[in-house]
Amino acid sequence: MDSGIGLLAAAAAVRRLRPDADLVVSSDPGSMPWGPRTPEDVTARALAVARAAAAHRPDALIVACNTASVHALPALRAALEPALPVIGTVPAIKPAAAGGGPVAIWATPATTGSPYQRGLIAEFAGSVEVTEVPCPGLADAIEHGDEAGIDRAVAAAAALTPPGVRAVVLGCTHYELVAGRIRAAVQQPGLPPLVLHGSAGAVAAQALRRIGAEAAPTAEPSGTFTVLLAGRPGTLPEPALAYAEGRALQAAAPAR
Repeated sequence: MDSGIGLLAAAAAVRRLRPDADLVVSSDPGSMPWGPRTPEDVTARALAVARAAAAHRPDALIVACNTASVHALPALRAALEPALPVIGTVPAIKPAAAGGGPVAIWATPATTGSPYQRGLIAEFAGSVEVTEVPCPGLADAIEHGDEAGIDRAVAAAAALTPPGVRAVVLGCTHYELVAGRIRAAVQQPGLPPLVLHGSAGAVAAQALRRIGAEAAPTAEPSGTFTVLLAGRPGTLPEPALAYAEGRALQAAAPAR
């Protein structure tokens, strides 16, 4: 679940680990972006999107949204667990810092500088130099497939990223869909390859662990694919097919 197509990266990661898994992706793109909304509003919307998914009786629910994980995870767990395990998304600050610094964290303006993110930095980054980089408009541009808007937002965030960073944490699930463009904008000539840290792979693996399932990436691609938009059956929005993850999900199994 997510506000919009930011869930594609996590869904595609689950599909790679378990091609036989039946996937339900639930979003409410009409209410996106959630970042500027109040915590109470985010929680209410996240609960609605999650309950729509839960009606399909899944084995686990991945909250593939940093904003929802920050503001709504306790409410989601209170409403759905223990019957339905709820797996949140945490920015990959710990593995980024473990590789040494300096590190930049690209996130929405609402998350940048938030007590939540500052707490993760204090807990996991230690003495590593960390720069928080706000990315206004980037998630919205990605959601709508606005190529010019993506270019502007990535360029603006790259200009705020100090030269010489060794790693960039992608602190919004939407950003993983344009990881290559972020790398190209930040990579400095003559320096080692920039390391990007997303959350999709880790959250997919954690979801399998929570339900006691093992990865089986060589299995036949037999899983079904169900799309829910504001709780109603639908198809992936057209902009989703501009990204490799969206095309892979659409091609892997017929929508149901």
